[in-house]
Amino acid sequence: MKIFFDGGCRPNPGMMEAAVVAGGRVWIRRDLGHGTNDHAEWLALLYAVDIARMLGERDIVLIGDSGRVIHQAKGLRKSRAADLQPYLDRFAEAKGWFARMRIRQIGRAQNLAGIALEKGHLPGSNLRAESSAGSIHHNLR
Repeated sequence: MKIFFDGGCRPNPGMMEAAVVAGGRVWIRRDLGHGTNDHAEWLALLYAVDIARMLGERDIVLIGDSGRVIHQAKGLRKSRAADLQPYLDRFAEAKGWFARMRIRQIGRAQNLAGIALEKGHLPGSNLRAESSAGSIHHNLR
């Protein structure tokens, strides 16, 4: 299953949010605390892993636009920021649950999760969190 993820904050650093798109459905988490875009991207990747497990998917392709986080998750790039290491550790631990996990980088304009996050900031959007601490879920169909 293809699972798109994106995280960000406004401003950077600022309040973080994350989105995941899988199987035509959107999950958005708002108010993930204060951090940087790198923190938000890692939280989005971990959220995507959690969604995959919740859906019972064992063969997944994680798709995002953060080259830094994707390269770190693949082990191609070391993180110089010690505060990101717990995310990498959690990701490494979670990988064992899946029969097959691939990670792919795409451009921002092709990232369905990024599009969902952006749409959530448009006036009149129905992709808004109902509570500051919760997550929301919508069908795209």
